[in-house]
Amino acid sequence: MAVASTSSSTNWVNTRPTFSSSPRRRLGSSSICYRKKHNSKTIHCAIDTQSILRFPNRSPCKESTSTCHPESPSSSSFSYSPAAPRNWNLFQKAAAMALDAIENGLTTGEKKHPLPKTVDPGVQIAGNFSPVPEQPVRHFLPVAGKIPDDIQGVYLRNGANPFFQPTSGHHLFDGDGMIYAVKFDQGSASYACRFTETQRHVQERAIGKPIFPKAIGELHGHSGIAKLLLFYARGLCGLVDCSQGIGVANAGLVYFNNHLLAMSEDDLPYHVRVTPSGDLKTVGRYSFNEQLKLNSTMIAHPKLDPVSGELFALSYDVIKKPYLKYFRFSPEGKKSEDVAIDLKTPTMVHDFAITENFVVIPDHQVVFNMSEMITGGSPVVYDNEKVSRFGVLDKYASDGSGIKWVEVPDCFCFHLWNAWEEPESGEVVVIGSCMTPADSIFNESDKELKSVLSEIRLNLKTGESSRRAIISPENDVNLEIGMVNKNLLGRKTTYAYLAVAEPWPKVSGFAKVNLSTGETSKFIYGDSKYGGEPLFLPNSENEDDGHVLAFVHDEKTWESELQIVNSKTLELEATVKLPTRVPYGFHGTFISTDDLATQALS
Repeated sequence: MAVASTSSSTNWVNTRPTFSSSPRRRLGSSSICYRKKHNSKTIHCAIDTQSILRFPNRSPCKESTSTCHPESPSSSSFSYSPAAPRNWNLFQKAAAMALDAIENGLTTGEKKHPLPKTVDPGVQIAGNFSPVPEQPVRHFLPVAGKIPDDIQGVYLRNGANPFFQPTSGHHLFDGDGMIYAVKFDQGSASYACRFTETQRHVQERAIGKPIFPKAIGELHGHSGIAKLLLFYARGLCGLVDCSQGIGVANAGLVYFNNHLLAMSEDDLPYHVRVTPSGDLKTVGRYSFNEQLKLNSTMIAHPKLDPVSGELFALSYDVIKKPYLKYFRFSPEGKKSEDVAIDLKTPTMVHDFAITENFVVIPDHQVVFNMSEMITGGSPVVYDNEKVSRFGVLDKYASDGSGIKWVEVPDCFCFHLWNAWEEPESGEVVVIGSCMTPADSIFNESDKELKSVLSEIRLNLKTGESSRRAIISPENDVNLEIGMVNKNLLGRKTTYAYLAVAEPWPKVSGFAKVNLSTGETSKFIYGDSKYGGEPLFLPNSENEDDGHVLAFVHDEKTWESELQIVNSKTLELEATVKLPTRVPYGFHGTFISTDDLATQALS
């Protein structure tokens, strides 16, 4: 295997119309989180690749989502409250024109200033981070090597794939959710990718332009406030309906109680079905049979207990208390009562962990401060006066009074890979990647980003903590998205399979790490080849028996493939050549053939 090149050059083939995104704009006028000085050689906080964006051809909807996209022949089961533009009454048409004129003036003003790299679409969604159109099912894909006999089912991965060309600020996390799926059947493979038909996506396609504000890319400073007001004005005029959620469902995937759920933490999950042919069809916004309120949310990393079959989840609120709630679902999908977690400030809680008896909830230093927008800043800020801590709560607690908080100074884990209990010492062990600077994903920084795989010990008897880097400093690499054996989640594990996020934020391969000794074995995808999250698919009771699946893109040939690697030997066993490019994305899951046969219809 060749070591992946750190070069960001790309040879483009079959290109579509382009537009340049040189940094001539900015959103806020005096954001405390942004720096005006840009380093042209090194980008530590965003996408280090060429500033060229490629967008598929678009045609705005006239009637319904089933006919508006020439490259997307699937139909949608959605209907929504606002009428399509052709059915607006005179007042609505006049209001739409007036509000569009205000928005155009606002956008023109923004273009006079450069955007920070963290929200510049020319940086955030350039190269293979740029979007692709939907792909109907393609069967009998070319395979090099042999697909292992035990891989029967469908591998799915979520990602952000903006349908419309951004008109102003855009963060990688802002894009519309798209699911990429490879279905395996007796040694053959098929591929499809589809947008998750969120209410946001359906309405914007019908109107023919982006209307919903982008939570990270646009909501900064005074222009962010203005865009929020424009959005609410459109809602009052009946031009959009925000009562059915505003999320993008682009981050996580989980298969629970016969439902494939696509999630982002700004909304309820969306139920998506895998059809017998291997295609994807959005069923709708999923409230667990109205057990979740329609205006509530659920984070994108719920935890499925492999022993009890229960699903554990969190929901956070950036406006009102309680800022964080914890709840769970029985294997049959019955929801518990909400448990309020007492936080002093609204905090970004992207992930958490479970053990056999506890939930482990991080309360870190990246917080939401909406008042910063009034003074021209970003609402996502680093609070250097706050001390990071972890809360340990009984999984079946009826309220939050019994939570035990343990401080872990200067610790920010965007993702937690596992946790378990060690009763002899009274400790809970947490495995996560500690990221510095903590807010570098959201706010520009001159410091080099580091993501250190760490073991954090929380002593429930003394209230003290310790933290150590699992890999020795001389061998350390940035390790981010990945997983442990899902059948051992919440129990002590020896191995983790994590993306080698170098050159940041690209992924040149994955590492198999012994969490006790720090011994690390790497699999590199190949020269100028980069991927994303490695999905470990176990096939026996031995912890590291199985295969690792990952989408990989070749930046020289501009072609994509799915690599299947033996997780014990780290040898490549099969490569599935994909018919279209697969952008770099987020998190995935695997559904077995048996589970596919029992999918719920609604």
